[in-house]
Amino acid sequence: MLWRHGQTIWNAERRFQGQTDIELDETGKAQAERAARLLTGLSPTMIVSSDLSRAASTAAYLARLTGLAVTNDKDLRERHGGCWEGLTDSEIRERYPTEHANWLPPDGEPSDAVADRVVAALRRTADALGNGGLAVVVSHGAAIRLGISRLLGLPEDLFTVLGPLANCSWSVLGTRRGRWRLLEHNAGTLPEPVLGDDR
Repeated sequence: MLWRHGQTIWNAERRFQGQTDIELDETGKAQAERAARLLTGLSPTMIVSSDLSRAASTAAYLARLTGLAVTNDKDLRERHGGCWEGLTDSEIRERYPTEHANWLPPDGEPSDAVADRVVAALRRTADALGNGGLAVVVSHGAAIRLGISRLLGLPEDLFTVLGPLANCSWSVLGTRRGRWRLLEHNAGTLPEPVLGDDR
């Protein structure tokens, strides 16, 4: 299960966060607490989280309820956005129209690099989990979407087929006959309103 962190003030302001370490805001804390109560009912056996504080804080709510330790994995961090970090979507469109159209921060991390490192973390988690139990992986919207796309074998030009994850929602992956499958996407909360191009 891949769980996106709760809301931050930069989410609310529609700023590109990337790897800037922004804390949960009050709404995000409430989202994480509510979602953790729901996820506890699924009896998770492992929690792995990005080491950025918005994800680690979200994971901590579930850890308190389950008694499980949280393992941090920096490969679950959000996409590094370079000079886009801290800018709003409209500022990015205005200053970097070509790069925005291709969703490629000029000094940021390419989609395939994000997908590769997230998949490596997910495979490590699956190997540690073995054949039983449920791992909850706490990460970030783009990182989760790119990791899922790569695990499912989608070509890079189809990475945007999966819609964005709302804060504190999750996606469920499983395997069957040695292949990864997407069982649920954007579950657990009401979707955020779409206000523009949110890749």
